[in-house]
Amino acid sequence: MSAVRAARKRFGLRRWTSSLTWKALAFITVMCCGLAALLGALVHVSVTNRTVSDARSRALGRLDEAVRAYEAGNRLPPSSGIDTPGLPKSLRELALSGRRGTMVGVVDEYPTMWAAAPADGRALAVQIDYAQGAATIENLDRAILGSSALAIGVTLIVGALGVGGVTRRLRTTSQVARRISAGDLDARVGDPRTTDPARYRDEVAAVAAALDTMASTLQRKLLSEQRFTADVAHELRTPLTGLHAAAELLPAGRPTELVRDRVTALRTLTEDLLEISRLDAGSERLDPDVIRLGALVERVAANASADTVVRVVEDACVETDRRRLERVLGNLVANAHAHGAPPVVVTVEGAVVTVRDHGDGFPEYLVADGPQRFRTEGSTKGHGLGLTIAVGQAEVLGARLGFENAADGGASAVLRLRVSEG
Repeated sequence: MSAVRAARKRFGLRRWTSSLTWKALAFITVMCCGLAALLGALVHVSVTNRTVSDARSRALGRLDEAVRAYEAGNRLPPSSGIDTPGLPKSLRELALSGRRGTMVGVVDEYPTMWAAAPADGRALAVQIDYAQGAATIENLDRAILGSSALAIGVTLIVGALGVGGVTRRLRTTSQVARRISAGDLDARVGDPRTTDPARYRDEVAAVAAALDTMASTLQRKLLSEQRFTADVAHELRTPLTGLHAAAELLPAGRPTELVRDRVTALRTLTEDLLEISRLDAGSERLDPDVIRLGALVERVAANASADTVVRVVEDACVETDRRRLERVLGNLVANAHAHGAPPVVVTVEGAVVTVRDHGDGFPEYLVADGPQRFRTEGSTKGHGLGLTIAVGQAEVLGARLGFENAADGGASAVLRLRVSEG
């Protein structure tokens, strides 16, 4: 059994045999074979009984003629005799016991129907040719097998076409569902059965229609939320600019510093919300350039904090948007200083940049599902927007940004960029 499981795993049979198409075809095959076997057995038994009954009737008729001739002392008819050689032993014993009987036997390799009756302590027997009846049954069996195989084959082909159409529609629906889960809210199944009232709407079409309706509703809600966020951020921008200018005119002192600090934090939050709304709307456009990654990382780390350690293991040239890459790396380094513990180490290994701190590590939800806006754990500082922006800008760059916790403690953010071919 282990060898069979290994073979199935090696050749991908487990995945194939678990498909709905295979299961449906297996069910159709089993049902067709069972039905063919049942009908074949019924036809075989019926025809065999009728053929044997006809041959038995003819044999008994000849046996009556032979008995009358024997009792009259006349010559016995052809194919009859007393204690005929080849008479089956069981039939001979039956006749010697004083009873009549019939039996199919073989004489010179030909099927023969025997009939025997008692005759003065001996066995009077007649035989008729049963080869034609046996051939009829044999031909019938071959015809049943051939027609059953043909019927099963045709049924499987028709079933495969029918089931294949259903499974193709199900696969299309599942692919669209995965695209929606990946963020493509414009994806739709578009099954014509859901839009054309004249076409029959089956269960698969109902599922496709439900998925399209769900995607449309979700898209409308998300677009509404995105517009609301963008509108709020735009509306806040103007009064915050005036508030910031007014705060600059206040006399020096502790209260003024507090007001300026809060206004600055509110302006930063507003700008972050505007940036997130642009990322959600997909309106960001790249300004690509070929840059030396090591020098850019050193500059970003120095601007973020003098305590940041930069290690360039292997430098590389990458083709990317300089401003967006600086934004991503700046947010990662700032998050490591704000929520982690020193030392914060930025390592460059080719086109891979790792930002690691030595604090308590990322929360479990962040490692599993990525950063979520306005959700932070372990600290009251921040709004969860920095890492969200970093992820969004990394997607615009075509880079991959992952989050993990180091085995020996600390959080680690890994950014993988594309290497420039030049």
